[in-house]
Amino acid sequence: MNANQGDAPEAPQATHAPEPSRELLESRDSVKAALEAVLMVVDEPVAEEQLAAVVGLPTPTVRELLHELAREYDGYTKEGGTVPVRGFELRQLAGGWRFYSRAAYSEIVSAFVVDGQTARLTQAALETLAVIAYRQPVTRARVSAIRGVNVDSVVRTLAQRGLVEEVGTDPVSGAFLYRTTAYFLERLGMGSVDELPQIAPHLPGLENLQDFDDSHF
Repeated sequence: MNANQGDAPEAPQATHAPEPSRELLESRDSVKAALEAVLMVVDEPVAEEQLAAVVGLPTPTVRELLHELAREYDGYTKEGGTVPVRGFELRQLAGGWRFYSRAAYSEIVSAFVVDGQTARLTQAALETLAVIAYRQPVTRARVSAIRGVNVDSVVRTLAQRGLVEEVGTDPVSGAFLYRTTAYFLERLGMGSVDELPQIAPHLPGLENLQDFDDSHF
């Protein structure tokens, strides 16, 4: 007879959820790092599905990791308040995810963009950019007529900076038309050119160009 026969059955041991393995934890951190790397180089919000395809994981898993990252950037609780640990935040906006500067530091960021970035453009470049912004789409000849000087080199500089771009040709003259770019709006913190201040009537000669074509210049 088996020595154990007749013995009272042992009470079942309490079970606990297993601790996540070190490999699993390292894997999650690696995936989050990969997501951060991708989000650091995007110019517009990226959909969860696209991010999931890049890292090769199911969308729900990537969604969970994104929310986890967002909470980490939001900060920690200290003496009843939340202290941001980063000057940026990960936000879900317009159907995707992207890094943004925190609103609390908007004045500092604005000062940097205005004083540190636009100041690097010459006065001629700023004036040319303003004409294109308010008159777009517009040819270089029309811009030259408004400013009273040749703007070919200035427009090339603005295009190299990513502030303006070609957008087809004029149906009459065949000259290239120029408009401002999404990067231009991003630098100004605007969603569209409709948000530009209403100062177009103050651009010299602007109202007198309606009846001219580029063959006059």
